[in-house]
Amino acid sequence: MKIELAENYGFCFGVKRAIKIAEENRNASTYGPLIHNANEIDRLAKDFNVGLTMNYHTFQAGDKAIIRTHGIPKNELAELAARKVDIVDATCPYVTKPQQICEEMSKAGYDIVIFGDESHPEIKGVKSYAIKDALVVSTIADLIGKKLGERIALVAQTTRKVEEYMDIANYLIPRHKEVRVFNTICNATFENQEAVRDISLRADVMVIIGGKNSSNTKQLYNIAKENCKESYHIEDEKDLEAEWFRDKQYCGVSAGASTPDWIIQNVVDAIAKISNN
Repeated sequence: MKIELAENYGFCFGVKRAIKIAEENRNASTYGPLIHNANEIDRLAKDFNVGLTMNYHTFQAGDKAIIRTHGIPKNELAELAARKVDIVDATCPYVTKPQQICEEMSKAGYDIVIFGDESHPEIKGVKSYAIKDALVVSTIADLIGKKLGERIALVAQTTRKVEEYMDIANYLIPRHKEVRVFNTICNATFENQEAVRDISLRADVMVIIGGKNSSNTKQLYNIAKENCKESYHIEDEKDLEAEWFRDKQYCGVSAGASTPDWIIQNVVDAIAKISNN
C-alpha cells in the first residue's frame, strides 16, 4: 500500500511560535491548553516543566502565565495584568487580527458578526473585544430573524472553511447597506485544506491526525470525508485499526496545525507496519 503525506500539513506558524515560547519559559504555566494536542502538552510538562492552569484566578502576583494560542477574553487579560501576573502572550498573530478588527469596527459603529463556534476559546476571546455584544453564527440559519444594523463587520474563526464563510457573506451583503468582510482565515488553514482536498480525491483511505477538540483538524477530516468515504480522525498511532487498511492501495495522511512531526511520523510508521503485515 502506498502511504503519502498531503503537500501541506501539521504545525502552523502560530503553533511553532507558541511551542518555542513555552520551551523558553520553563516552570511557567499556560492558562488553558496552549494548543489542542494533549500529547504535545504532556511533552512540554515533562521536558520543560510547563504546567497547565484552567482557572486564571489561581495566578498570583509574580507568577508567569503563558496565554494560549487561541487567546483569552479581554477582561481576563486585564485582570491578570492588574494582579501583576507576568504575562507571556503566545496568542497566534492570526487570532489577534480578528480581535483588533472587532474592537475597532464596533467602536466605529458596526454590528459585529463572527463566523465560528461560540464555544471555542478563540471565539470567546475574539467576541470579548467588541464593545457591544457580537453575534456568533455557524450557519445561515443562525442569522434568520436576527436584528442587525445597516452596517456589518464580518470576521471568521481562523480555522473555518472559506466556502462556508462566503455563504455567510453572500447572505448578509444584499440585506444590509454596508457589509465589511475581513479575511481572517489563516494561510495555513487555506493551504492545509487545499492539500487534503487534493490528496483525498486520489486516496482510498485517509487518516487525519490531530486533537479531538481541534477545530482545524475537524475541518480537515470533514473535507477528506467528502471525497474519501473511508476517512478517519485519530490523535496518535494508538487509535489506528488494522481493518481500515485491508485491501487498500493508497493511504493519504494529513494532520492538524497543532500536531507535531514526531506524532505524524509515529502514525506513518505504524500504518507502514500494518500494511507490511
